[in-house]
Amino acid sequence: MKIAVCIKQVPDTSVRVKIAPDGKSIDAAGVEHVINPYDEYALEEAVRLKEQVAGSEITLVSLVPDKAQQIVLKALAIGADKAVHIKADNVPNDSLAVAKVLAEELKLGSYDMIFFGKKAVDYDNHQVGAIVAEILNLPCITGCTHYEYSGGKITAYREIEGGVEVYEVVPPVVFTQEKGPHEVRYPQLRELMAARKKPIATKQPNFSAPIMQTVELSYPPPRPAGKIVGKGVEAVPELVRLLREEAKVI
Repeated sequence: MKIAVCIKQVPDTSVRVKIAPDGKSIDAAGVEHVINPYDEYALEEAVRLKEQVAGSEITLVSLVPDKAQQIVLKALAIGADKAVHIKADNVPNDSLAVAKVLAEELKLGSYDMIFFGKKAVDYDNHQVGAIVAEILNLPCITGCTHYEYSGGKITAYREIEGGVEVYEVVPPVVFTQEKGPHEVRYPQLRELMAARKKPIATKQPNFSAPIMQTVELSYPPPRPAGKIVGKGVEAVPELVRLLREEAKVI
């Protein structure tokens, strides 16, 4: 079974990002980048399916800058077999333009399963995986948590409010990944060293003209200062009055 997992680099969510002087992008100075967490969940589930089905192979497809090679190597160490590194220093914030580049590469592989994270945590667009599926004319199940394989069919589980949806599908298929029940495995040193010997094909992207542009980035407005109305039970009547008359929440 041939499996593809698409990964993206994003700023580490523990880092406080700054807006660049152009007002339209993030200042990359001092910002550590990591694999998009939802893409890591997708990779973990792909590796688990690979372990279920003998002879399976996982190919990473990454659209990241040249300097993001370590991200590709880490993903290979987690369990992928080879990678296609599409080098792009300036990836447009345009889901359609990105999806076209990825679809062009993915259709060359004739994959049985293609995994995406449900979203990237930088722009939260929730779009690329579903657009790629549409371009390739493949079924797409979004927001899945985990999978089972049996008799040539894949059972996908999707959590919804108050329950779980269960889908059965015959490959080829596209999945987008939610955080599921399985923790992402942490590669050991020997696996990181072995990843350097795995094949990585490098390519250059051919982006179409973007149909969407970032006009402006801005910080959220500062929160107003808190108000101390007193201490102990004596302050409760005043607190209730303020919640009713000023905050208007009761």
